[in-house]
Amino acid sequence: MFRWANNDGKKKDPELFQTVSDGLKRLYRTKLFPLEDTYRFHDFHSPALEDADFDNKPMVLLVGQYSTGKTTFIRHLMEQDFPGMRIGPEPTTDSFIAVMHGDQESLIPGNALVVDPKKPFRKLNAFGNAFLNRFICAQMPNPVLDSISIIDTPGILSGEKQRISRGYDFAAVLEWFAERVDRIILLFDAHKLDISDEFSEVIRALKNHEDKMRVVLNKADQIGTQQLMRVYGALMWSLGKIVNTPEVIRVYIGSFWAQPLLVADNRKLFEAEEQDLFRDIQGLPRNAALRKLNDLIKRARLAKKEMPNVFGKENKKKELIANLGDIYARIEKEQQISPGDFPKLNKMQEVLAGQDFTKFQGVKPKLLEAVEDMLANDIAKLMTLVRQEEAAMPSQAVQGGAFDGTMNGPFGHGYGEGASEGIDELEWIVAKDKPTYDEIFYTLSPVNGKVSGAMAKKEMVKSKLPNNVLGKIWKLADVDNDGFLDDEEFALANHLIKVKLEGHELPADLPDHLVPPSKRGQ
Repeated sequence: MFRWANNDGKKKDPELFQTVSDGLKRLYRTKLFPLEDTYRFHDFHSPALEDADFDNKPMVLLVGQYSTGKTTFIRHLMEQDFPGMRIGPEPTTDSFIAVMHGDQESLIPGNALVVDPKKPFRKLNAFGNAFLNRFICAQMPNPVLDSISIIDTPGILSGEKQRISRGYDFAAVLEWFAERVDRIILLFDAHKLDISDEFSEVIRALKNHEDKMRVVLNKADQIGTQQLMRVYGALMWSLGKIVNTPEVIRVYIGSFWAQPLLVADNRKLFEAEEQDLFRDIQGLPRNAALRKLNDLIKRARLAKKEMPNVFGKENKKKELIANLGDIYARIEKEQQISPGDFPKLNKMQEVLAGQDFTKFQGVKPKLLEAVEDMLANDIAKLMTLVRQEEAAMPSQAVQGGAFDGTMNGPFGHGYGEGASEGIDELEWIVAKDKPTYDEIFYTLSPVNGKVSGAMAKKEMVKSKLPNNVLGKIWKLADVDNDGFLDDEEFALANHLIKVKLEGHELPADLPDHLVPPSKRGQ
């Protein structure tokens, strides 16, 4: 357990935080919530946070048009069906399904879910029965769900289907989830890249959460390499028109289900992409506390900077709403606030139109000072606690399901390739090319069976690899650390050069199977 005291010089009992989660909850309740409540932040931006929002496991939100493989993706990760799961080419998933850990399989309907204080969904009650009738929680025992929860969403409609009303604000619900989840995965079908109007609206609703977004180009095994290149380019072009960021969103290409690849030409690419995506998801538990801390800071900036400055009294209501854009620009300049930190102009005008301005309170400096102190002092100390917790806890990563299938054994990513080649062979893997390397070795005029570093360098630089890479290869190959290379060490150095030239990474330490036979057991 770690503790730190918050002492601002005044005579009061110091605050003792047992965990990061405890610290976040208490800072929110004592310093940020009073400001939010006074200036009715919850009416304009986001409902108040509850303890469950700080205590819940990391959540992954899956978003995509129908039949892009969202439900199949979840099934692939867990390697197990979940209650309420439906898969098909038509829009089968018509509900939001929160897939969470439970001691036994069960389905909890939305109306019961939003009254459970242990679940982070209570504020979804504001979206009404039309939504709650389409919201369920699927609980089940599964090792993947020990570390994360997954939110499956209805397929986004296209064509004439998108004219049918869902009965609730679909984009607003997704925006609510986006504020609270740790990762947002947008799925696209390699055969259906058209982005419908509803999908465009949804992606725009995820504004300010681009750091959480990842894109999966699914079902990529159904097309050849040349067509895949064109599809990838078209996807990046389409996203560039909707996602207004200078950075390129990370796109993972593959076929995320447990079926044979239809076109296996890009198998290695798919394996590498899957491993990258799995590593990203596996890192969520480790970074969960930091993400919640970051979200609290963003929320505090919104509450502190925007709300008190925007309000006036009832007699200026129409003038304020009409000139809200100019007010935004003035506040942005005076307070040095990024334009992205402001709420959407149209939405803000709509909310303001329904408010009674006479009930808004004037600026209370003490409330603002408390939030300022939280950002300047408390958050910095809490950051230290985050690092302490990370150092004290064992490595946190998502385990089980598909995550275990590629971690160990011959089907692990990269097994038997690069520096791992020959790992399960009895013979030294370098031996098959050693006669070729020996011919070069003896042209370097070895003395007492060894060549000097200077002579070896003349040959190694012919690879055109950078000096820092060749220096690492030398360190790995000079097994006995005598500053010279014998014929086996020289052959090993050339083998490692070959590994690097073929595009593989060098190992941090020399693997046992690459140690020259004469050096083993020393």
